[in-house]
Amino acid sequence: MRPMTVGEICAAVQGVWLNPREDVPAVTAVCTDSRKLTPGCLFLPWVGERFDGHDFIDAALEAGAAGCLCARVPETLREDRFYIQVPDTRLALRDLASANREAFAGPVVQVTGSVGKTTTKEMIAAVLGARLQTWKTPRNFNNDVGTPLTLLGLEDQQAAVIETGMNHFGEIEYLGSMVRPDVAVITNIGDAHIEFLGSREGILKAKSEIFTHLKEGGLVVLNGDDALLDTISVPFRTVRCGKSSRCQARITEITDHGVDGISCTVETEKDRYPLTIPAPGEHMVYAASIAAAIGEALGLSRDEIVRGAASFQPTGARMRVVRLSGQRLILDDCYNANPQSVAAALEILARTECDRKIAVLGDVGELGELTERAHYNMGALAALLGVDLVIAIGKKAEKIAEGTLESGGEALHFATKEEAVPELRRQLEENTAMLVKASHAMGFEELADRLEASV
Repeated sequence: MRPMTVGEICAAVQGVWLNPREDVPAVTAVCTDSRKLTPGCLFLPWVGERFDGHDFIDAALEAGAAGCLCARVPETLREDRFYIQVPDTRLALRDLASANREAFAGPVVQVTGSVGKTTTKEMIAAVLGARLQTWKTPRNFNNDVGTPLTLLGLEDQQAAVIETGMNHFGEIEYLGSMVRPDVAVITNIGDAHIEFLGSREGILKAKSEIFTHLKEGGLVVLNGDDALLDTISVPFRTVRCGKSSRCQARITEITDHGVDGISCTVETEKDRYPLTIPAPGEHMVYAASIAAAIGEALGLSRDEIVRGAASFQPTGARMRVVRLSGQRLILDDCYNANPQSVAAALEILARTECDRKIAVLGDVGELGELTERAHYNMGALAALLGVDLVIAIGKKAEKIAEGTLESGGEALHFATKEEAVPELRRQLEENTAMLVKASHAMGFEELADRLEASV
């Protein structure tokens, strides 16, 4: 965050400085958690469903915060700290982030989509990072708290890649109002959050809010093989990336190297990019082609784009390949899940060279009326792909086991992770590949960690 005086903060958030005084140092950080403060920061009390950060203002100031925003004013004001009153701290955080973004001169890329947002964000950042100092959304900071905090991290970097997520109408527009991108990316339209948005057409409408705040003369980059995205027509220069001959960034010459990664060629009107991607799964070519198109549009050379794609590293539990003794493999893809990403993960498992292939699959949330059918189809696909054993965990996952068994495969079902652990350890024999995947709420990271530690 660039240094801001208390007066500048007041102007940005349209607040009232309750105890003005002279010689107050500029603020260079904003914190929303009183337990994790940067000394001299501005404390912003977030109001959630189960807590109110205003209850921790005194603790935050005592711990070293220079001052705070507040919609509910404390009974006693410290003379050595500043207090800025605002109507709503959530909107104040947005306005503060928006002011910091306005001062940023480099290109800003906003990424959304049903599947692959984080992977695409990381790939774009890797490519741009070959030339430009690039700021990117950390971890899963893609909501109405994480996005403004990410934007407040903008200082003297040369480019930024901001991931934005949603599960309701209006959220992408809200986030876009502070991101104000130069480049807008939609990775695809799938079934994620269909419970709240009604249909894939509803999801398309919600994702298309990204164009509302795209800057004049901005660039739109889309998955050109997505049927719903193919219906989009916007008054911006648009580059579609995919295998179709209609795509402006066309993917050709795909070679799958199993868990070691994938290579492809991306052809544009200007150049031809031979890319090697050190992460498994054919879906990775979409992230790579999108990144190549953006890199080209921002003036990077062929060598920089090729080198950037080769430097890509998966983050968190997103198809993390864990190699253990006895040629055991854990494919840790348990950060999150939806039907499309489960299908992609099962295909990677099916192509893995080993004696046995086991899929450990858990509940997938927010599917609404598609829930039972989608889970059944996941199990059926595993059987059709030749997965040797499906271990389904969770209430909804019972349908996964049913789909596997009725499609000629083998399956076990457990109600909880704890019940499943002994069987998982027993099944992880030598020369076995085990995929671990479920919605984030299932906490399958714990399973992957326990399996890794047990060998």
